[in-house]
Amino acid sequence: MPDTQPAPARTGLNGEGHLTDSWYLAAPSARLKAGKQERLMILGEPVVLGRTPAGEAFALRDICPHRLVPLSAGAQIETDGEWTLQCPYHGWRFGTDGGCRLMPSLTEDSAQASARVSVRRYPLHEAGGAVWLYVAHDPRSTAPPAVPPPEFGPLPDRPGFATETLLDAAMDEAVTALTQDDIPFAPIDRGWSTERHARPLAGAFLRQALGSKAQTETFFQLPGDRWEIVTGETARLVTLSALTPEAPDKTRLTRLMWWTGAPLLRFAAPRLARTALAQTAERARAPGNTGAWLALKQEWTAARTEGRAFVNPVTPRTPNGSR
Repeated sequence: MPDTQPAPARTGLNGEGHLTDSWYLAAPSARLKAGKQERLMILGEPVVLGRTPAGEAFALRDICPHRLVPLSAGAQIETDGEWTLQCPYHGWRFGTDGGCRLMPSLTEDSAQASARVSVRRYPLHEAGGAVWLYVAHDPRSTAPPAVPPPEFGPLPDRPGFATETLLDAAMDEAVTALTQDDIPFAPIDRGWSTERHARPLAGAFLRQALGSKAQTETFFQLPGDRWEIVTGETARLVTLSALTPEAPDKTRLTRLMWWTGAPLLRFAAPRLARTALAQTAERARAPGNTGAWLALKQEWTAARTEGRAFVNPVTPRTPNGSR
């Protein structure tokens, strides 16, 4: 007889196959204006991402628990000395920690009921001009993030250029399209690096900015961040490509570029970034090898489900290419 037992519940992976207990790029910092908020879809969930007039970035589930109205359509209002987000329907107000601060319909002697109401809060990390959002597997969890936020080495305070596009591709397809040319060389924390190599630089501005002896290093890390560091004699260019799944077949690709010692890159960066976005979108229609990515994804899910440390499955290579 066929086995009709349900599959055991897995941690670290949601029902659409997207990794949880992970950090995703929410937006470039410059997009979050003080006193404003916007609605995003992340892993199929509506999120309101905003910044208070005091400068604090916050992220909450974009659904008021009273009448399921989007909180992103409301306004930020000061309540007892702190900034809150007010639902546009009945005026319920929520702090940046997700707790309800005010229910206008309640009488004064029953106001304590608001303390028992909250919406999901997403931890944020802001660095290098980018805002990262942590998606816990358990939406009610208040535990610290399971892993630290992404780290890409020394960066200027903000990127010199940022752009994004929405790929008509599932996350798995988008990752393999983004990393199609990568040959994993050595394991890093939850990912891999490729061998450092000399890179032919296309375009006069790029060659002049970084020099003919520039060296390139490429890295990939779960859940979907690939960054490339090109180091010349007097300049350094860091390009981050970050994938954020919005729906089962929609993945947002954001490309951020930072540089030091290369003022000419402000002319070349937009063309370089847009060309790379277009190439990735084309590759997503016919993605390449999925082996290393799927091995990382499967190990992440197994480690989270079994409550053990992640063991990187990427096999190191020697400089001549052998394992």
